[in-house]
Amino acid sequence: MALQQVADEVRGCTRCALSAGRTKAVPGEGNVRSDVLLVGEGPGAREDATGRPFVGPAGQLLDELLSAIGWQRADVFITNVVKCRPPGNRDPEPVEVAACAGYLDRQERALDPAVVVTLGRHSLQRYLPGARIGAVHGHLRRSSSGQHVFPMYHPAAALHQASLRETLFSDMRGLPAALLAAREAIGGERTTAVQAESTTADDVEQMTLF
Repeated sequence: MALQQVADEVRGCTRCALSAGRTKAVPGEGNVRSDVLLVGEGPGAREDATGRPFVGPAGQLLDELLSAIGWQRADVFITNVVKCRPPGNRDPEPVEVAACAGYLDRQERALDPAVVVTLGRHSLQRYLPGARIGAVHGHLRRSSSGQHVFPMYHPAAALHQASLRETLFSDMRGLPAALLAAREAIGGERTTAVQAESTTADDVEQMTLF
C-alpha cells in the first residue's frame, strides 16, 4: 500500500537535520478510507517517544473535539507537516517543511480526502499561502489546487490560550457540514466531467458519420 510505503520511508528518512535528534519519526495514522485528513504542524515529545501523532495533551484535546461531533480517531487520518520533532517544540523551519513536503503530497494522493483540516498556521500556509488563521478558521476554502480546506487553530493553542477552546469546539461543530458541502461539490464536479467526456465522445461519433 502506498501509505505504508510512505510510512516506511519516513521512519528511515535523513532528508533534514531533524532526523538526527529524533527518537521516532511520526508518519501518521488513522482510517485510510476516511474523507477527512487532519494535518498538524509537527510531533511533540510524546509523539517523538511513541511514533504516533497527537498523543500528548494537544492530542487529548483533539480527542475531545472529535467526540463533540460523534467522531473518533478511527474516523479520520492524522498526520503533520513535518514528521520529526523540532528541538524544544519550536516551529518547523522552511527547509524542514520542504524536506517533508513530498511525503505529505503522497499521503494526500493515496487518501484523496474530501476535506483537509489544517491544525495551526504552518499547516494552513501549505494549503492557503498568505491566509491568516484568525480570518479563515472555521470556514471551508479551496486551495489553488482545488483541495477543500477547513482551517482550525491547533489544539495546543487552546492549552496556552484558554479563550481559544470554545473557538476550537465551535469550529469543529461546523466540520460535518463542511464535509457534506465538499462531498456535494466533488460529486457535482465529477458528474460534470463525466458529462463532458460523454459529449466529446458523442461529437466524435457524429464526425465519423460524415
